[in-house]
Amino acid sequence: MALITKKKIPFKISPRLRKYLVKYGREKVLPIKYSDLLRFDNAFPLYDKKGKDTLWETVMYPQNDLEEIYEALKIIYADLKTDGDASVIKHLVVDRVDTCTYANTKPFRIRIVNKINDNHDYFYIKLADASRIYGLELEHLLSPNVMGYCTHEDTLVEEHIAGIPADQFMNNHLNDANFNPIRLSKEFIKFNERCFVRLLGDMHSSNFVIIVTPDFEDFHYRLRAIDFDQQSYESSKSVYMPQYFKQNNAMIAMGMKYLTPESVHQYQAEERTLIANRLKEEKIRMHDLIETMKKDTLSLPENLESLKHDLSRHYHNQEFLSCRSMGEVVELSLKLVLVH
Repeated sequence: MALITKKKIPFKISPRLRKYLVKYGREKVLPIKYSDLLRFDNAFPLYDKKGKDTLWETVMYPQNDLEEIYEALKIIYADLKTDGDASVIKHLVVDRVDTCTYANTKPFRIRIVNKINDNHDYFYIKLADASRIYGLELEHLLSPNVMGYCTHEDTLVEEHIAGIPADQFMNNHLNDANFNPIRLSKEFIKFNERCFVRLLGDMHSSNFVIIVTPDFEDFHYRLRAIDFDQQSYESSKSVYMPQYFKQNNAMIAMGMKYLTPESVHQYQAEERTLIANRLKEEKIRMHDLIETMKKDTLSLPENLESLKHDLSRHYHNQEFLSCRSMGEVVELSLKLVLVH
C-alpha cells in the first residue's frame, strides 16, 4: 500500500528553472499575482448540486478592488487560451472565484462565463512550486496530453483539466450499460506505467480524472493526472505507482478480473515505447529540462536515499545508488525506457 505521512515541502523556482521557463515561453508578465487574490474580505462554503460541501470556498472582494481584479483575471484567461487576443475579453465575465485552503498550493479557481452562449470554463492561480512545474513539464513532454500553464515570479497559472474525477467515476459509472471494463483497465495499466517511469507520485483517485470519448462502436477512456505536486519527492517507489493506493482498489480489482498477465505486460511495453518515442521527439527540450532538474533540490536527502535504494532493487540496477539528486533519478529512469 502506498502511504504519504507528511505534507510535502514546497520549493521555490530557482534561477536556472526560471531561465528554462523563459526559453520555452512559460514565463509571462501577468497583470495580477497570486498575492493579489488574497485581498478578499469574505468567504463562504461552496456546495455541489446535491448540497454536499466541496471543501472549496467562494471568496468576495471589496468593491474598490473587484473591477481591477476581475479585469486582470479575464486578461490572464485570454492569454492562456488565445495567446493574448484581447478581443475575446468583451464576451467574458468572471462568475466566481473559489479557494481551497487545505491544498498544498492553496489554489484559486476562477470560473469564466461566455456571455454569448453561457458556456463556462475554469482556470487556476496558485503559488508556484518547482516540483509542480517539473511535473507539468514532464506531463507535457512525455504523455499524450498538452499542458497549458504559465508562470510569473511566484505565481502559477494553469488551465482546467476537464474529466470525471476518478473517485466519482468509480462510485457512479462502473455499472453503466455502455461501460467497457477491459478498455478502462488497459488505460489504468498505461497510466500506472507513465507515472512510475517519470516518478509522478500520489495518484490516488482524487488526483486524476477519466475522460470518456465515444467512437463509432464503443467508448475510449483516457486517465489524466490533475495534481503534480508530488513529482519525484517521496521516498518509496510504491507512491509512484497508482496500483498501490487503496482508493484505486475498484480499478485494480477490475484489471485482475479482465486482464491476463500477458496483456498487462503488453500494455506496459506499449506505454514505454510511446514514452521512448516522445523522448526522442523532444530530445533537446528534454535535455534542457533534465539538466535543470538535476541541479535543483526537489526533495529531502532521506527521501532521495530511500528512493535510490528502492529503485535499485526494483530494476536490479546499481546505477541508481550513485544518483545525487532527484533529477538524476528521473534521468536514469527515463534512460531505462530507451534501452528496452
